[in-house]
Amino acid sequence: MLQRSTATPSISCVIPAFNEAASLAATLDTMLRTLRPLSRRIELIVVDDGSKDATAQLVEQLRGEYPELVLLRLSRNFGKEAALTAGMEAASGDLVLFADADGQHPPDLVAPMLQGWRDGADVVYAVRRVRDDQSRLHRRMIKTFYRLINWGSAIDIPAGAGDFRLMDRKVVEALKALPERNRFMKGFYAWVGFQSLALDYEPLPRAQGRTHFGLRSALRLAMTGMLAFSTAPLRALSVMGFVLALVALGYGAWVIFEHFYWGIEVPGFATIVVAMMFLSGVQLLSMGVLAEYVGRIYDEVKRRPIYLVSERKGVGLAPEPAPHSSGPETR
Repeated sequence: MLQRSTATPSISCVIPAFNEAASLAATLDTMLRTLRPLSRRIELIVVDDGSKDATAQLVEQLRGEYPELVLLRLSRNFGKEAALTAGMEAASGDLVLFADADGQHPPDLVAPMLQGWRDGADVVYAVRRVRDDQSRLHRRMIKTFYRLINWGSAIDIPAGAGDFRLMDRKVVEALKALPERNRFMKGFYAWVGFQSLALDYEPLPRAQGRTHFGLRSALRLAMTGMLAFSTAPLRALSVMGFVLALVALGYGAWVIFEHFYWGIEVPGFATIVVAMMFLSGVQLLSMGVLAEYVGRIYDEVKRRPIYLVSERKGVGLAPEPAPHSSGPETR
């Protein structure tokens, strides 16, 4: 057990990369210059998530300059959540740091993260408080997503908290024990618990290139997170069914009242057609939501690997040499 206040822990930094050759060299250089003064035993694991550009070739070239560098190539593009999982399972440090390859996570925050760990936190994560670079619609969608996913949930997923975080080894082992194939890491971080500390940060300007995580990818990840950590869609359908039942009962009572009090004959043809079309749409919507949950169950029971590694290059954190005895040799 490490004495946090005095120990110098080994640090594994995991950086997933997908077509990041333009900005990766500067990011790796900055991160290594940040980590070296903090620990004498570090490794920097770059997970090439099926890049089509020269990301892997760049990392191989830099390995000659940076002995701490490890290249982990996945067999295809599995997505950022799977790439983070691959890097986490390959990491062997006492602490594991997640960071992006685009250079927008400020390395200056790593030292305060380490201090937070020394002060007793098992997880120190960065929270993005400002989103001026995003449209108002995007910000509103993010806020709505976190409200929905936390609605009635047993866990609270912090809004604005991303993957930029420093985790103790016991947290990493807990995350590695989660077997889900449909990965939503932000939910996993909240689910495993442990003592956590949040630090505010503002993202740096992207070094070069453009983001590969667009609105479509964000919506897909949001859907995965919603179905994996929330029953809000199913509850919404239950509420809708209850409301429709009340409306139907109220309308029926009104029709009976009109008939017996005023003697009005209600033709009903248009009402019946509209009601049937509306209820058919609700039924199809309900079936679609249920199908999404069933589809996730189908993916889980197949138990396919979360990712496949095509090759690994680099030693990383080699085991420390055993203490050498200088006593007299016995025969």
